[in-house]
Amino acid sequence: MTTSDRIADVNTDTDTPAENGDGADGARYAEHRDTTEGRVYTVGGGDWDDVLADATKSERMIINMGPQHPSTHGVLRLVLEMEGETVTQLRSVIGYLHTGIEKNCEYRTWTQAVTFVTRMDYLSPLFNEMGYCLAVEKLLGIEVPRRAQLLRILLMELNRLGSHFVYIATGGMELGSTTAMTIGFREREEVLHLLEHLTGLRMNHAFIRPGGLAQDMPEDFEEKVTEFCKVMDKRLPLYDKLFTGQPIWRNRLKGVGFLPLDACLALGVTGPVLRSAGLAWDLRKVDPYSGYDEIDFEVPTSTDADCWARYLLRVEEMHQSLRIIRQVLKMLEPGPVMVEDRKIAWPAQLSISSDGMGNSLEHVRKIMGQSMESLIHHFKLVTEGFRVPPGQVYSAVESPRGELGFHLVSDGGTRPLRVHVREPSFVNLQSMPAMAEGGLVADVIAAIASIDPVMGGVDR
Repeated sequence: MTTSDRIADVNTDTDTPAENGDGADGARYAEHRDTTEGRVYTVGGGDWDDVLADATKSERMIINMGPQHPSTHGVLRLVLEMEGETVTQLRSVIGYLHTGIEKNCEYRTWTQAVTFVTRMDYLSPLFNEMGYCLAVEKLLGIEVPRRAQLLRILLMELNRLGSHFVYIATGGMELGSTTAMTIGFREREEVLHLLEHLTGLRMNHAFIRPGGLAQDMPEDFEEKVTEFCKVMDKRLPLYDKLFTGQPIWRNRLKGVGFLPLDACLALGVTGPVLRSAGLAWDLRKVDPYSGYDEIDFEVPTSTDADCWARYLLRVEEMHQSLRIIRQVLKMLEPGPVMVEDRKIAWPAQLSISSDGMGNSLEHVRKIMGQSMESLIHHFKLVTEGFRVPPGQVYSAVESPRGELGFHLVSDGGTRPLRVHVREPSFVNLQSMPAMAEGGLVADVIAAIASIDPVMGGVDR
């Protein structure tokens, strides 16, 4: 039975001319009209009390939260059916941010597609790039140089820190804590400043390329990263003081948005939401990639399966990311950051001009002065791209929100035949009804924040 049918059944005994405002008792009722979503009332003036009293006795209200609501992470719409303040049914409506990134990738070369996928989940762009490039490299049958693998880990763990800081900042803001918002974004700015120094851009880096990295790190990167870790060591304990030990914060999250392990598995939920239910499923451990199997770190879990557990897990994951970053710095050795195969490798030692808007004149002279054959090859590599053997592959990484997988199909050409992404925010949003139905409307906000969806990834 649809929502419209249920509402129609409730109102069959009162469907009289007087209800529409006709007759002697018409003034007691609000005018209404029937829509595909149910009965809609036009309420005005002093009849609010009468209408609300009638609704709490015999009817369920349908309200829209979003897509412009600040608690719906940008452009998510939730249609709530409610009895009083209790949510009886929840439906997620997506698509307001649709960009067609997957289809756009199929009309670009394999390397150019990186600039599209990095814009999906814009809070973790480096993970988008990594998952895509691992899939391309698997199709090519190539192995990335060790230095490039370790630097990829370094960049991703910095990105994980930044993403989790935004979770705390936006989640706290949605629940009324402006302090969480200000200090969360303060720490995220530290991450973005460092990423800008390392890659040249704060976001949407397109720095991880098929075959390695766009270029090597700046000379002072170890000093900058070490200093960043020291700053985070001082600031992360502040979150335990302000939130973990705060009874208001704890009581607001504890027991809210409960999703047990069997429900997570049935819905395909991954990431911190799954680990909060007790399953230590982290692709960095269960299916290591890029050298994660050489690094010592823990995968935090809990069995509480609520918003409180997801908060605690993310804070602990930030400590583990710092632990990983420090180990990577010790493991790094000099070497190339791009494969040696010139049929695949884009130039990895670019020299930027003084205005930051392209190659320097010295670099152009170097390319032009080598040989006509190398110049032609460089031109064809950039404009046409390299060919990838036919086949299909699935490759996944552990993003801040869960399993981020790429299914790529090649027909042997210079661009993908099909690009499809298994995006964790999209899959995890399926858990919203299970988390919210039967609870209060105020707890819907906490449940959304605990999933930490990014609509750029959902609506790719």
